[in-house]
Amino acid sequence: MTFLQRIVKNESMKQDPPEIYGWRAFVLALSACFGGMLFGMDIGTIGGVLTLPAFEAKYGLDGLSKSAQADLSANIASTLQAGCFFGALLASWVADKLGRRIGLMIAAVVTIVGVVIQAASSGSVPAMYIGRLVAGFGVGAASMIVPLYISESAPRAIRGGLTGIYQQLYIACGTMLAFWVNYGSIQHLKGKATYVVPLTMQSLPAICLLVFISLCHESPRFLAKQDKWDQAEKVLTTVRQLPSSHPYIRSEITDIAEQLEHERMLIGGASFKDLQKEMWLIPGNRKRALISIGLMVCQQMTGTNAINYYAPQIFQNLGIKGTSTGLFATGIYGVVKMVTCACFLLFAADSLGRRKSLLWTSIAQGCAMFYVGLYVRISPPVAGADVPPAGYVALVCIFLFAGFFQFGWGPVCWIYVSEIPTARLRSMNVAIAAATQWLFNFVVARATLTMFVTCGRAGYGTFLIYGSFCFSMFFFVWFFVPETKGLSLEKMDDLFGVTELVKKVEEEHATENDGTKTVDDKTVTPQVTERIEKA
Repeated sequence: MTFLQRIVKNESMKQDPPEIYGWRAFVLALSACFGGMLFGMDIGTIGGVLTLPAFEAKYGLDGLSKSAQADLSANIASTLQAGCFFGALLASWVADKLGRRIGLMIAAVVTIVGVVIQAASSGSVPAMYIGRLVAGFGVGAASMIVPLYISESAPRAIRGGLTGIYQQLYIACGTMLAFWVNYGSIQHLKGKATYVVPLTMQSLPAICLLVFISLCHESPRFLAKQDKWDQAEKVLTTVRQLPSSHPYIRSEITDIAEQLEHERMLIGGASFKDLQKEMWLIPGNRKRALISIGLMVCQQMTGTNAINYYAPQIFQNLGIKGTSTGLFATGIYGVVKMVTCACFLLFAADSLGRRKSLLWTSIAQGCAMFYVGLYVRISPPVAGADVPPAGYVALVCIFLFAGFFQFGWGPVCWIYVSEIPTARLRSMNVAIAAATQWLFNFVVARATLTMFVTCGRAGYGTFLIYGSFCFSMFFFVWFFVPETKGLSLEKMDDLFGVTELVKKVEEEHATENDGTKTVDDKTVTPQVTERIEKA
């Protein structure tokens, strides 16, 4: 606790009881975050596998023209994103009906099935497509449920850091492991084993997710939403390591009950149509949904996954010679991503805040991309020649870009979209955000190799396009994204202006029912009082 107080600088850390920051909160988050490693292993694996000579020969890439090879490689890489898009949308229903924990277990099983099909495709491009599509359903579902599960379970003062563990630390760790598996395969294996082993290793995080999440509790806010108040209270007391009579537990139960009643009061029903009306017709909810979509579009248009998927090709375009050397450079890139992400989550996520992190990294990423693009335009690498000093600076800029992304647009977007929605809309909001992320991830994965071929000499325009997007994101954050660090989930309605609308509706109900009551210095309606008493 003393260590956390030194590195996390927000008011909640000073006010909350130290017991809630025990080992259970971290184990729960770390177990769920294997869902993030699913995606990290894939993006790190497929980019390297596509450059392996044995894979190119087996799947017919080596006999194609440069343009046709780029198209087929892009199709193989991007098929997973198509599955992820639909998996993220379907996961909203699964998470609301069956629960966050069961949803993650299903996602893990589906991913394992997809990985098995990929590893067994044996040169069949259609089978590879099917395997990646099936795996995409699992990866997409996990991408939506993991941040939802963690944000609903984590203490508010460290919610950003714990949620960010999913969307970048575990993704970055998975990417790094995959890069080094690819490098080790080409160094020590022969024949088809050089690509079958990396493809098979993609199942490792899915197996870990299935095992560890089966030992965890369900989200307390999901249980409360299902009117299972006894179970919700039991989970809270276990995870927070406080007795049920403790003021902190009673306050958290009160806040959850109050928010759920407010949401039901605004619309009434809980059908899909009712929830859609609640999301798009109430200004504060609509703003949160649009910000979530905007953040995910921006995240992908930084170009980060262009580098993640095609790092070996990019390093070769910058003058790195040989497949093994390119994979080694890619492995170093993965280490940079993991280390910088860990530093951000440890020292900045809940101290510097969401807004400032997004603002400064927008400019930093744009500068890095522009240098690489201008270098490739002014002095493109010559095949067989040594890399000039300016070329090494360009390589450093690729690593710097990775570090900047991990200090802002990587983890912050997932932290933000999982914490700002109301309880009833959280799964739907995160599902829409995750589906948007996968849609534009698909666009980037599908377009980047073609852009390298068509956007100017050596593809320099690709870097300038992504760099321009990075600069434009500064203005989006400046005008539309408020700070949320240290706020409880139930306080987001205040930030986005929904509370005033709720007060008006409450006044009408209070006048009709004449039965308001004060709980913990809060005036609540009889319906809320009933829910608190159930707990």
